[in-house]
Amino acid sequence: MANIKSAIKRAKTNEIARMRNKAVRTNLKTVEKQFQAAVAEGNKENAQKAYNVAAKQWDKAVAKHVIHKNKASNKKSQLAKALNSVTD
Repeated sequence: MANIKSAIKRAKTNEIARMRNKAVRTNLKTVEKQFQAAVAEGNKENAQKAYNVAAKQWDKAVAKHVIHKNKASNKKSQLAKALNSVTD
């Protein structure tokens, strides 16, 4: 453990940020699984709703600097491609 006051504070803030980032990443996995389940079900309407939720969460993760904007863009593109493959 650090002895300098600023280093102690930095360690605490790093831990808080790590926990927040972990929660955001876990949430991204959850919404992606929900989207994939809706796509597998074959219901276009449910898949569209799940896509909207997932895309919003990816954008929020970018806004919080948890992930890179290009990664979010690529992931949203993949999800959109899967959404377009769903037929009623």
